[in-house]
Amino acid sequence: MKASDFTPEVSLSERLALHREHVDTVSYLLAEWAHAIDQDRVEAIAALMLPEGRYTVTSRFNHDRGLPMAIIDARSAAQLRDRIKSMRLANIYQPQSYRHVISAIQVLGHNEAGLLKVRSSFVVVRTLELMGDSMLFASGESHDLIDLQGAHPRFAERRMIYDSRAVETLMVIPI
Repeated sequence: MKASDFTPEVSLSERLALHREHVDTVSYLLAEWAHAIDQDRVEAIAALMLPEGRYTVTSRFNHDRGLPMAIIDARSAAQLRDRIKSMRLANIYQPQSYRHVISAIQVLGHNEAGLLKVRSSFVVVRTLELMGDSMLFASGESHDLIDLQGAHPRFAERRMIYDSRAVETLMVIPI
């Protein structure tokens, strides 16, 4: 996905009609993703993706320049499940939790494959459980391609674009 993929190509009235038609479904899917992570049910996010779905986390710097480097790049729901399994079993990190705030949800149109193009803003606050300190961990924009064809909506692609050029510490938990 390129930045230009999320520049609206249809008229405002067409975007508003699409937005009105799909905003409740899209908002629910975005909230389900956030709550699964915030409630430490991280395994549930892989089920919100198509089997061939892609999840990436990249800096705005890299995204804006078309650079492929991402700090997380899962090219299927199975890869995302593997990453989460290693987070649970192999990684050693300070106990922490996230709290997501999602805003500015916009349904922008469809891509050539008929997937819904959606962008939204996010803020993730991280709390270190032992010390109780909360801090802004990441802020940015999400570019999503959502498949509405199945029994329930799922992400075909989820690109989290964080504003800073680096993250403060290791990103173990997906955002």
